[in-house]
Amino acid sequence: MAEAKLETEVRREQIAEAAMNLIAGQGLRRMSIAAVARRVGIVPSGIYRHFKNKDEIIHAVLDRVGRRLSENVEAACRECDDPLEQLKGVLMRHIRFIREGRAVPRMVFADDAQTDNSRLKQHAVKVFSGYIGQVAEIVGQGQSRGRIRLDIDPRTVAMMLLGIVVPAGIIWHLTDGGFDVTRHAQQSWRLFTAAVTNNANHPDQQ
Repeated sequence: MAEAKLETEVRREQIAEAAMNLIAGQGLRRMSIAAVARRVGIVPSGIYRHFKNKDEIIHAVLDRVGRRLSENVEAACRECDDPLEQLKGVLMRHIRFIREGRAVPRMVFADDAQTDNSRLKQHAVKVFSGYIGQVAEIVGQGQSRGRIRLDIDPRTVAMMLLGIVVPAGIIWHLTDGGFDVTRHAQQSWRLFTAAVTNNANHPDQQ
């Protein structure tokens, strides 16, 4: 029983990964059950053993994105103890995530008559709200250590940090990767730290 459950979970992950890659490369409209099945190496009917329809697969992709973002925050926190450096780690990991694929903007901004777009957007809001909450926790730790100003709300600071990423990600998407999001993030980080820190001598402000 446990082995069968594990096999099911692995297959669901494989299907979600294949769907995410298809959406990133071709857009939501061209992501079909048949195309996903070909990527995974199974017959289309095999998909329905794990998902009822295309919408369920798309929501599994969003869940996968949410886990990836959460893992990025956890990895940044493991790397060092300084909350500011943790925030920088989150920022740069998010940039790498953008560069690796375009699935999220293609899903959220898609206009696909076959997809429940309003429910999809609600799911995306839930995913990113959770992500913002994790980043805000790091900000709160920075405030408790005197590294980040106390007169600003942690979620506001988290939104500021992600505000570096989101517009840049959209432009990167619209220019087919022509916009240098990494350089943009590095330059914006200096402005961010100047705005939110108590320490004027932080090395990233030099």
